[in-house]
Formats: sequence, structure tokens, C-alpha cells
Amino acid sequence: MTAALETATREALVLQGYAPAILDRIRDPSVELAIWERNPQESFAAWLDALPAEHLPDARAVADDNGVEATIAAMLDDARTPQGAMRDLLLDDIAGLARRFMTIMDSATVDIRLESIDHNACWKFHRDCVEARLLATYRGPGTQWIPPALGEAALDCQKDYRGPIQSLSRFAAGMFKGSCAAPASGIVHRSPPIDGKGVTRLLLCLNLPRAVHH
Repeated sequence: MTAALETATREALVLQGYAPAILDRIRDPSVELAIWERNPQESFAAWLDALPAEHLPDARAVADDNGVEATIAAMLDDARTPQGAMRDLLLDDIAGLARRFMTIMDSATVDIRLESIDHNACWKFHRDCVEARLLATYRGPGTQWIPPALGEAALDCQKDYRGPIQSLSRFAAGMFKGSCAAPASGIVHRSPPIDGKGVTRLLLCLNLPRAVHH
């Protein structure tokens, strides 16, 4: 069963659904953010939470369709992420998202970035200078985003912004439209503040290889 919530704000839409096809809607001119809500098995989440931070991958590489699994496996090998069924599940999930991103963006290659983050990272509200970017958090709190109508206020006020802030759920895959997609486009977002909380996030970021990174 597929469900989708559509919120119209100044002709900008944020869509949420429970089937992967919701991500395809980022190609619609009015869609600024498409979120695929996902609920992996509890044992997978527990395994990720129990991993020592030094065994979380922290790497970036470009891959084509034939090289996606090998590229991700090399990242996990470099981090000495333990072998086993849960690691295989992580690899397969990232590979599946990477291929979906390539299909949506009509690209033969994808820039895969896995980040192990224990600080505030990109704490400022911002728009990405890309056409679109996929973000998914495997461990820790998810990316925070601002309803489209309040994006300019968040950019202007930054830490003084007191309006509503939404967050991607853990494991949710979000396709964020960037400022390069069209004039006045781009969902405003930031990394969740985690300094001093003893938290280490594992974030997946997928881009077109030619994208400008922030």
C-alpha cells in the first residue's frame, strides 16, 4: 500500500510516501522534497547502533552501475566494518538507493559519500548548489529541513530562527531539490546539532558526479 502526503506552500510541494516510487516525484517542477519513509528491521538498527564509531565508513567515491557494490564494499573494508548478514544488508541498501538515484537523475554514474559525523557538521541552514541530492541517515538523528514557505526566514535568522523545523526519520531517504534545479528552487536544510551529545551519525549522501559539494 502506498500513501502520500502532499503539502502545498507557495506552489512548492513536500511529499512523503511509503513506497520507493515517491522519490521519482522530485522530477515534478513543483516538488522541492520527496521523502521515502522506510522501516528496516530492528536488528539492523541495533547492529548499527552497536558498531564502534571507528568502524563506521567515512569515504567518498564515484561509481557506475556495474561498480556500485564493489565501491561500497571497499568503503566498508577501509573502515573494517565487521563482515556478516547485517553488513551485507547495509551494502545492499546503499546500492539500491544509489541505483534508484541514478535512474531518477538519468545518470550513468553516482557520487557516493558516506560520512561518520560526531559534530555539528553543516549546522547553518542552506540550500545545496545541485539539481538534486539524496540524503539518508542510517545512525543518529536525521537531516533537518524547513517548510518551503519559511526557507528564507531560516536563511536570514540562522541560529535565531524560531519557526518549525522538520527532521527526516532515521532510514528515510529524502530527495532534496537544490538551487541549480530552477530559479527560487531548493529546500532549506541543515545537519542536526549534535555537539556534546556523544552521538555519531552515519549519513549517506548521493550526488551527480558533477555536483558542487557543501
